[in-house]
Amino acid sequence: MFRTCVSFTKTCWRKYSTNLVRCHEVVKTALTECRPVVALESTIITHGMPFPQNVKCAMEVEDVVRSQGAVPATVAILNGKLTVGLTQAEIETLGDIKRSDPVKTSRRDLSYVLSTKRNGGTTVSGTIIACAITGIPIFATGGIGGVHRRAETSFDISADLTELGRSNVAVVSSGVKSILDIPKTLEYLETQGVFVASMGPTTDFPAFYSKSSGHHAPYCVNSVTEAARIIKEHRNVGLHSGLLFAVPVPDRCALDDKIIDDIIKNALEKADREGIKGKHITPFLLAEIASLTGGNSLETNIALIKNNAMVASQIAVELAKIQQNSRNDSGELHKKSVDKKTSEKRPVIIGGCNLDCVAHLDTEEIKVSHKL
Repeated sequence: MFRTCVSFTKTCWRKYSTNLVRCHEVVKTALTECRPVVALESTIITHGMPFPQNVKCAMEVEDVVRSQGAVPATVAILNGKLTVGLTQAEIETLGDIKRSDPVKTSRRDLSYVLSTKRNGGTTVSGTIIACAITGIPIFATGGIGGVHRRAETSFDISADLTELGRSNVAVVSSGVKSILDIPKTLEYLETQGVFVASMGPTTDFPAFYSKSSGHHAPYCVNSVTEAARIIKEHRNVGLHSGLLFAVPVPDRCALDDKIIDDIIKNALEKADREGIKGKHITPFLLAEIASLTGGNSLETNIALIKNNAMVASQIAVELAKIQQNSRNDSGELHKKSVDKKTSEKRPVIIGGCNLDCVAHLDTEEIKVSHKL
């Protein structure tokens, strides 16, 4: 039977101490009332763009979510507290990275950042953990991490993939970042049991800056309603794995895939020369790409993030409607069942009763009959 979002949210919150997680009241209320909520990561604020452009972009993405009728829940770590739903002041404070000194926070970094009371920008994997704790079903981002190029020698594989394999959260992104080995990433997602679909009429898998990577997702989804139904059934079954909906970048912002690929190869060679590895490689490559494209890649990045937030919000709204209809149908079915049982069975009274009668004579003459 479909478990309502209310019971699911309460179950999630019972598992975790509120001393570890601070959920903004607006977000918590929306979850309790089964209204649509969309989670947003914060590494785009802390490691994706310079200040104050990062703050401006974060606020605009939240506005996109609100414009579609959903509640935005930007996730970050503030002074050692995993925070779900940031105020504008908190986003501004976090975005000023010279003062906030944030740590790029994945699963492996979470306990350290919490225990040292640091600030942290949550990656895709870090944000998925927050979604799993609070019961937020949908999360929008630019692009997820994956299997890095040359992974056969570096073994550099993002924790985003394994987190998707263990958490029942739907991620909406423009596929995976172009700097990655996309076919190996798709294979790894299959190994992790993650549902993957391209949004649109074909299975062409997007390549972040470009509309197509030349590779294909297992499925394509033509509408946000179809995506919401898939999420509902995925949660009904109780699968402990996530879903990835890959949204192609809007046409007006798409970059030529061949040009981007050449730029990435040059950036990778520069990273090798400078000895840049691990979690520092992605910010370095994105900065190099932005420089070599004259800033065009940054504009594309912002555009696709906003577009993904819009699509994720529309899916969240549809999912909330489906959940509400399921509850209404269940309630009506229960009512009809009770009414039917009541009408088919008559009550049986076991016991006795006493009846007191008072008679008033309307004549003074009383006749007695001796007949029996």
